[in-house]
Amino acid sequence: MDDEANVGTDNIVTEYNTYEEFLDSQITQLDLFYLEDEELARQLVELGYRGSGEILKRDEFEARKAAAEASKLNKRSQQKQLNSSGKELKDPFLKALAIREDANRSGKMTTIIFIRDKNSRGQEISGYIDYSHRLKVDDFDPYFAGRRRLLPRPSDLSFYNWETQKSASNATTNYQVIAENVSGLLFKNTRDRKIVNVDPKAASPGDNTSRTFVHTPKYEQVVLYDHITRRKT
Repeated sequence: MDDEANVGTDNIVTEYNTYEEFLDSQITQLDLFYLEDEELARQLVELGYRGSGEILKRDEFEARKAAAEASKLNKRSQQKQLNSSGKELKDPFLKALAIREDANRSGKMTTIIFIRDKNSRGQEISGYIDYSHRLKVDDFDPYFAGRRRLLPRPSDLSFYNWETQKSASNATTNYQVIAENVSGLLFKNTRDRKIVNVDPKAASPGDNTSRTFVHTPKYEQVVLYDHITRRKT
């Protein structure tokens, strides 16, 4: 019953811009004929002596109106926060990133992106990118708009330039890098302590992790490792 009442009240505050408009909706022409005073009719509705609908005090109406406006602004803010929102994406890689953007922003998923391709100098580079981390420190609007290409950097989880043989590895808020391992490069999730194995020959990339090969004409090789994070209870 409480839920039904709340829904009814929410409909009222979204339907009427002001409390006076709500009160007027409860006043009949017959009320005005007998009372001959609009303000008096409004007061009687507010007190519950007139009106056929739900009784709603001014302070409650204004509080719910403010809450409804705040909720609307919050939804708009969340929609604006997604860089992929509203963009027509044709490249399979960008589509895959768009699907995962919200989950990586919210922390429900931490995707590791492996990319192998050539940089602006024609040098072959490869590396592993913490997508969730990059979303926080980088503006992805140019990537989704097609004005820039996402490539590994020396500041990412792992980076290697095959021509200069320059290599780098860095921990992020989501992953620790385990480089000295017989199984090859590993990443340890800082939240649930699970290991993500990025060895392409491994039977499985690890617990709560899935591996997706993305075929795109814009890159030599792209692999996504989606890790679903689960907090310890």
